[in-house]
Amino acid sequence: MVTTAAVTSRNVVINRPNTVSVGTIVWLGSEVMFFAGLFAIYFTLRSVSPELWAEQTGKLNFWYSFANTTILVLSSVTCQMGVFAAEKMRPRRTGGPLQFWRWGTVEWFYLTFAMGAIFVTGQIYEYALLVTEHVGLQSDAYASAFYLTTGFHGLHVTGGLIAFLLVIGRIYAVKHFTHKEATTAIVVSYYWHFVDVVWIGLFLVIYVLK
Repeated sequence: MVTTAAVTSRNVVINRPNTVSVGTIVWLGSEVMFFAGLFAIYFTLRSVSPELWAEQTGKLNFWYSFANTTILVLSSVTCQMGVFAAEKMRPRRTGGPLQFWRWGTVEWFYLTFAMGAIFVTGQIYEYALLVTEHVGLQSDAYASAFYLTTGFHGLHVTGGLIAFLLVIGRIYAVKHFTHKEATTAIVVSYYWHFVDVVWIGLFLVIYVLK
């Protein structure tokens, strides 16, 4: 005779957190500490060298960076749309190329990749303009802090772009899109949203705080 307790215990479903997602969140926590150190460099520099801060920030192009920042922020929206498609188990579009409401993860991630690449290219172009203004990596303390913080962030964005290509390639490689592929897309979105939030903070500190 099977007891009620036994039946109940057999019907219990244990929902355990996905180890990949948890590992990614823990790693991003360590990245927060890293960028916190970079922010500390900026605030320290501003407190000890206000004249240098005022002089060098005057050479920055606020509206150019604002446009570049807008592109990166909007890329978080397209990235999340790709996640929504993955959660619906729709890896590729089910309609025409212009029917974006029927796009799959691949199409949304391609668009996100393009927007991220535009951001990185725009950042490199900004570096070139600053060099013409005699703001190089070793010009002064402010220039070193600027290139260090924005450069490390640019490397993180580049890493995200590589991750998007890997996710897209994996979707094309597998015969059937499963929850494993969907989880990979979701984890990459965590990283990309983190990169976007960090840049918003950097933008406010570097370009807005005068």
